[in-house]
Amino acid sequence: MKRKVLVLAAALAVTAGVAATALAGHASTPTLVGTDGPGYAITLKTSSGRAVKSLAAGTYRVVIHDKSSIHGWSLDGPNGFAKDIAAVSAVGTKTVTLKLKAGKYKFYCPAHEATMFAHFTAK
Repeated sequence: MKRKVLVLAAALAVTAGVAATALAGHASTPTLVGTDGPGYAITLKTSSGRAVKSLAAGTYRVVIHDKSSIHGWSLDGPNGFAKDIAAVSAVGTKTVTLKLKAGKYKFYCPAHEATMFAHFTAK
């Protein structure tokens, strides 16, 4: 009986450790916030509101606020990386988790790429 209690206690401790590690990893993922519209503007900022020009390579939670049905929000990067996060006809909030590798990135509106774009570098 004592052995079963020890095995059960050990199993619970391992389960709690795995759960805590998973929650800590999720909580530490930095968030980037982007917008398109309502005018002809497109942005990407840190959670503190600073425009993204350079950031560390790694995993990010990206929240896009699509404020216009005539705009979208897409991201291109190194080695053929391409991600359409908010479609041109969509309006609303989209959230994705992205692993950004070192290199240069461009975010843009697919319908107005010539005027609605910006760049940043992941190091």
